[in-house]
Amino acid sequence: MANGRFAPSPSARLHLGNLRTALLAWLFARSTESRFLLRIEDLDPASSRMEHAEAALADFAALGLDHDGVVMWQSERREHHDLALAGLVATGETYPCFCSRKEILADAEAAARAPHAPAFAYVGTCRDLSSGQRAEREAAGRRPTLRVRGEGRRYGFVDAVVGEFEGEIDDFVIRRSDGVPAYNLAVVVDDYAQGVGQVVRGDDLLDTTPRQLFLSELLGLLPPTYAHVPLVLDASGERLAKRHGAVTLADQQTLGRTPADVLSLFAVSLGLADSGEPVRVADLVERFDPASVPRMPWTMPASVIVVQ
Repeated sequence: MANGRFAPSPSARLHLGNLRTALLAWLFARSTESRFLLRIEDLDPASSRMEHAEAALADFAALGLDHDGVVMWQSERREHHDLALAGLVATGETYPCFCSRKEILADAEAAARAPHAPAFAYVGTCRDLSSGQRAEREAAGRRPTLRVRGEGRRYGFVDAVVGEFEGEIDDFVIRRSDGVPAYNLAVVVDDYAQGVGQVVRGDDLLDTTPRQLFLSELLGLLPPTYAHVPLVLDASGERLAKRHGAVTLADQQTLGRTPADVLSLFAVSLGLADSGEPVRVADLVERFDPASVPRMPWTMPASVIVVQ
């Protein structure tokens, strides 16, 4: 049995779209009698807030989403991330990059990247700098990021929801200029450490998966399988966000809707309950079939998220 997990970032309160994805991750795990783990991805101290992390854990409990073992805090694993970075440097597949984000976006070649290249694909400006050129940039006070040599490789996999997917891997950042390990590196290291065998997350992260599979290969780690589920949209077709109204569980409670009401709403959206039917998460486990997960985004009814 493969461990499942959910790994929210505490940069803001979780909205209903996040919580629906968490429910799906929980159902994927519990329907196969697998362990379900939680990880708080508080890697970036500048955007992490403890109250958001605590609120996320409270929201999970209110919906009945239990978890196994202790919660992993990504900020406590810096030593492990740095060891992985050192291992990657030792392979010769990395290099320091002194380009600013503005310079990367201004590069005309970036606009010609392949259809499935990650956003802001890097064209390799610093890939072959000489030691002298690197020293010159360092002397000018430029703090480099660390990039891995993707060099346009194609990497494909079969997603449990999306099906076959292939993406191009650019030379992406694995350590920021401030020394903080990048998301793609940390998530690979931490999933392996937690024994995660199946990752269920929103399909907005689909493009990052070839990068993570590539890093797993370089580090010699067995990667998990993936299920990227459709997002939740507002009535106008935009991705759900705080600006759309009462989109958090706490917001819903101020409108008189209990966590049980929200769970029922999620169940209806997944075809696991009839409209208005009260359900428990235990009921949903018995009804859940991974093969029947909706392939299209769910549009949240305006009456639910707009404050009257």
